[in-house]
Amino acid sequence: MTVDQNISSRINLMRMLLIAGIVFVHIPYNREVSPFQHDHGLFDWLRVFLGESLFRIGVPCLSAISGYLLFQRGIERFDYSRVILSKSRTVLLPFLLWNLGLLVLVYLVQKMGAGIGYFPNLNRATLTLLMDQALAFEGFPVNLPLYFLRDLLICILIAPILALLVRRLPTITLGALFAFAVFPDIDAGIVLKNSILFSFTFGIFLALYPVDLKRFDDWALPLGGLVALSAALLAHGLYLTGPDYPAVLLMLRNVLSILGAAGFWFLSAALIRTPFGRGLSRTGSLSFWTFCAHYPLLIGLWMIWNRFADPSFYPVFYALAVLVTFAAVILSHRLALQWAPGVYGVLTGNRTRAKPVSGSPVLGRSEPGPSLPASASRNKRSNNA
Repeated sequence: MTVDQNISSRINLMRMLLIAGIVFVHIPYNREVSPFQHDHGLFDWLRVFLGESLFRIGVPCLSAISGYLLFQRGIERFDYSRVILSKSRTVLLPFLLWNLGLLVLVYLVQKMGAGIGYFPNLNRATLTLLMDQALAFEGFPVNLPLYFLRDLLICILIAPILALLVRRLPTITLGALFAFAVFPDIDAGIVLKNSILFSFTFGIFLALYPVDLKRFDDWALPLGGLVALSAALLAHGLYLTGPDYPAVLLMLRNVLSILGAAGFWFLSAALIRTPFGRGLSRTGSLSFWTFCAHYPLLIGLWMIWNRFADPSFYPVFYALAVLVTFAAVILSHRLALQWAPGVYGVLTGNRTRAKPVSGSPVLGRSEPGPSLPASASRNKRSNNA
């Protein structure tokens, strides 16, 4: 299956849009300013809608794009050794640099008596916890959103097996992985978030079978609106019952996070025809930079805020966190690209600007075609993360 320019641009558009949305998922809060305290009415509902419902679609959608691009030239032209070598540079190396860099920074800050409670205490950590924080062996890394890169690497390693299963037993394979992704208490055992495994495999299915990705483009706005409405209804249930959601809402959230990817794809058909959408499709490596850099920025802002501000002004922090984080990642991205292109290239896996797709995963190279709320556990494997 070939990827034309329209699909290529829409994939790049979705990368930037979804990763920008992931920023809202990771805006920190504590029990005192939890949206489930209902202290700020509509504002709290909006936080739940954006962070707990709508943009939970981001990671599964990015996973599906990754699987699709990996096999969009067909299984016969899939060169496993070449892919592994390439992804060691474009995914593994950036994961190690961004995560270990933050790990060292957190260790030094905690050594000076600061940062305790915002990250696990590395000075007293067990070897198991240190391995998770550094390499995400069985738990989430210190740079929390990078668990996606960890799971993506696992999916790439077993991609030939997944492709073979999709080729021979597509219904059984997708059905079993969907069940793993939806039911909150089932542990697939190899990934930290089960929806990534299903969505990556579904992306392979889209690549290997003759699926018309533009079939419903004429219905883009109604179908995208349906997903947004579903996310709003789910958010209302979460808002009323959180933070300890009933199992049925957890399942519905998992379903929406997977099926909602289609809604963003439909929406991209309309957005790509606008100047705003075309601009997002040309942002290239900014999406990856935002993905890797936003979480340390958010936690740093949260640490500063808690030292000087009253909790009752949390809506001000929320707005400032969004504005400052996006401004910081855009500025730092531009400065790194201009002043330290060598370092920039290593940190981004040699992503530069948007080019025609050549079969790379969504967080592989930049050719077109990162969760937990702050109060959740960081070191326990969970399908609800």
